[in-house]
Amino acid sequence: MNSTPNPNRRDFLKRSGSAVAAVSIASPFILTSKSAAADLPKIKVGLVGCGGRGSGAASQALHADKGVILTAIGDAFPDQLQKGLNGLKAEKDVADRIQVSPDNQFVGLDAYKKVIDSGVDLVILASPPGFRPVHMKYAVEKNKHVFAEKPIATDAAGYRSFIESVKLAKQKNLAVGSGFCWRSHLAQRGAYERIHAGDIGDVRTIYGTYNTSPPRTPIKREDGWTDMEYVVRNWMQFSWLSGDCLVEQAIHNVDLTNWAMKNEMPVKAIAHGGRQIRPEGGIVGNNFDHFAVVYEWKNGTRGFVTARQIPGCDNDNSETVYGSKGTAHILLFRGNPYITDLSGERKWRYSGPTPNMYQVEHDELFASIRAGKPRNDGEWLANSTMMGIMGRMAGYTGKDISWEQATSANDSVAPLADFSFNDKPPAAELPQPGKTRIG
Repeated sequence: MNSTPNPNRRDFLKRSGSAVAAVSIASPFILTSKSAAADLPKIKVGLVGCGGRGSGAASQALHADKGVILTAIGDAFPDQLQKGLNGLKAEKDVADRIQVSPDNQFVGLDAYKKVIDSGVDLVILASPPGFRPVHMKYAVEKNKHVFAEKPIATDAAGYRSFIESVKLAKQKNLAVGSGFCWRSHLAQRGAYERIHAGDIGDVRTIYGTYNTSPPRTPIKREDGWTDMEYVVRNWMQFSWLSGDCLVEQAIHNVDLTNWAMKNEMPVKAIAHGGRQIRPEGGIVGNNFDHFAVVYEWKNGTRGFVTARQIPGCDNDNSETVYGSKGTAHILLFRGNPYITDLSGERKWRYSGPTPNMYQVEHDELFASIRAGKPRNDGEWLANSTMMGIMGRMAGYTGKDISWEQATSANDSVAPLADFSFNDKPPAAELPQPGKTRIG
């Protein structure tokens, strides 16, 4: 249990070959999309951010609907764009629907605008999270459906911007799909339906862990790179671009906690966090390597989320929901969830289909668009992200942070306007609990 490495999106895809048949059982929307004729009106998709996360999402979009074609891609860096495009073209079953001409391959920090303006119907936003609010705003203003990877911001200003874009998307009847993949996992849905139905009684305590190995090795600086290019290439190490490890990675457990509470936001959070090993091994940036957050709701329920990215430690990624009548055990990658009563006797375990959750995200999104009822997951996508930012604020400051304080904070670090590789990167000072303040 403790030695299992954290699987990524592509690893999970390789282990989930039976997605299409299983998903069709689970949702009438999916059945509508899967049974569609090959000559359906085309849905033109653009990709912004060609890393593993973005190219994986583009692949799933192509597999979700026979009428989807990929017509434009963009990335800050030409090498990353070409790597992502070559990987997609290698997928023979969808290669004929990758119709990206050289004129629709865009490079640079403004590539997102060119992708969105190229005539696409839907855009996949998968660049580093610090850019997400700006990209989302432009996409919705241009009347595009959106699939937004998590998290959607790295500070309160970005959250507020994203929420406004979500509201506008609803007014325009535009889809906003969410990258919080566990909500598309049928086994987890089964467990949370039982939690919400009262099978474990009133939710009292929630305990989530994302304890794993350190992030990717920093990329060494090359001659000719500006400071901004070096930082953007190493985006996972800087809080203004990644949100720190709590918001970038352990945000999945924050979202699972939010889900257990039926998307009701906590009233406050307090946290511990720090940087214990990151000065070693050439790790750059200003991110912490561990957090422990306590969220509190108005009814007294508490949620505990721990995150650690330190080598040589026991790893665990799971969620446990304790109720007045029993406990829900959410095992995530380690197996199907189950429920026990107060004596520890197992009362239920999920035994239904378990299709690829990343594929389900896109199957349902495109089916909703085909049905003329575009789904909009933007509000809880944004709120779960903000809940993570709130916890990070508490860890950085060492203070109790209320939801009102967090969401109204004047703490903008990620630019909400375009910038260039010649600009100076935002400050990357290491937060110091007891000294660091939020606006």
